[in-house]
Amino acid sequence: MIDKFMLSHENSVLLIIDVQERLAAAMDRKDQVSANCLHLIELARLKNMPIVVTEQYPKGLGRTVPELREALKDIAPLEKITFSCCGGEGFNEQVASTGRKKIIVTGMETHVCVLTTVLDLLRGGYDAHVVGDAICSRSDDNRRVALEMMRDAGAVVTCTESVLFQCLERAGSEEFKIISKRIR
Repeated sequence: MIDKFMLSHENSVLLIIDVQERLAAAMDRKDQVSANCLHLIELARLKNMPIVVTEQYPKGLGRTVPELREALKDIAPLEKITFSCCGGEGFNEQVASTGRKKIIVTGMETHVCVLTTVLDLLRGGYDAHVVGDAICSRSDDNRRVALEMMRDAGAVVTCTESVLFQCLERAGSEEFKIISKRIR
């Protein structure tokens, strides 16, 4: 049971769901979500963790926000029209190809695409670690209710710094120094 809560850079995938221009414009926590996603992207880069990025109907909602797009320039987002990423073309195959069962979940909107994706990941046998300070909805009530639903369904609700330090595992490394400077 406790294994579900344990993260390692060797068993995890970073998932960034729909952090897009027009969606972000309606979010009150967009700056915090973007900053925390950038911290997690840096961790993934330093520790060679796979990153999966999705975009919901980019023709209507725009592309991934510029600051994340720059950090992810070598990763092509998976475009989708389904709310759950798991229903999008190529998503399940891309995640399965990593051979990893822990999915670190970030993105927008918590009560729609994040929630439906997390439920599908759990049903598919993955451990979903929802990063509570790297997700948002237009309404904090919607965000809170969705977080409770995901936890009740079996997801681990965590925060950016917990993910960072679980995956770093120890102080004193060059990676630790880089991440420590980022979060000050």
